[in-house]
Amino acid sequence: MSEQLQVPPAEFQSYYGRPILKVTRWKEPHLPAYLVLGELSGAMAMVATVAHATGRRSLARTARLASAAAAYGGGALLTAELGRPERFLNMLRVAKPTSPMSMGSWILTCHSGLVSVAAASDVTGLLPGLGALAGTAASVTGPALATYPSVLLANTAVPAWHSSYRELSLLFAGGAMTAAGAAGLAASALSSDRRDFDAARRLAMIGAAVESAAGYGLEVKPGPEGEPYRSGDGTRMLTAARYLTLGGGLAALAARRSRVAALASAALLAGGGYCAKVAVLRAGKESARDPRYVVEGQLRNGRTGSA
Repeated sequence: MSEQLQVPPAEFQSYYGRPILKVTRWKEPHLPAYLVLGELSGAMAMVATVAHATGRRSLARTARLASAAAAYGGGALLTAELGRPERFLNMLRVAKPTSPMSMGSWILTCHSGLVSVAAASDVTGLLPGLGALAGTAASVTGPALATYPSVLLANTAVPAWHSSYRELSLLFAGGAMTAAGAAGLAASALSSDRRDFDAARRLAMIGAAVESAAGYGLEVKPGPEGEPYRSGDGTRMLTAARYLTLGGGLAALAARRSRVAALASAALLAGGGYCAKVAVLRAGKESARDPRYVVEGQLRNGRTGSA
């Protein structure tokens, strides 16, 4: 004869239903736009290095200029998000390897300086050896800049981010490829030189597939971990991101014959990348507001301490 529970399962709630975690104050469009520009800057730094190594100097120059512009644009958005410019400078007083925020600040600073030196050398023709060296170093900091936000988000206590570190890593890596491919498609459509079009198209299509798969992985996560991505504003933005990204990938197939299709593909891919970052931000905020996500997540992981 099996034993029967005399006490019903406990329902875990917070004090007066207040959030257990402090809900992030990161805002739109600042943070999502910063993430997209970081992906673009990091990916274009790698494109510039490959183009320089293969003798395509015009593409290398364009990619370096785009990388530098995106890095400074993202830095401006991040500074605006922080509220006061000196807050960013304060983060550079210490380099703490165990802190994704500290490392991210240094990565952004180093990458911005490197791509600036590489772009300035390419445009002016001065110190080409130093410019090439800076460009090569930027191809190392570029992937880190593009993907470090996934580590930063997953390192927080926000349930929708902490439990999705695998999917977020793929989402940002795919987003970087998509951003670079979209930039290449737009540049090819507006230029008479179409030699690099096929490479941009392939990069855009691969990135679109990876980014869409990562977004789908967020939605189908079992249990409460995936609920913020399946309901509310996060779901709507994630669905919009999927349609835009897949639409951009399909438009890239027709872009070989049409400049309009290439521009449409670039616009759709850029919109999809932005919507995906908005979806992640909104899902994180929703999971932080609901005490159930916090408590149940800790119980499943065998942790009973405070968040």
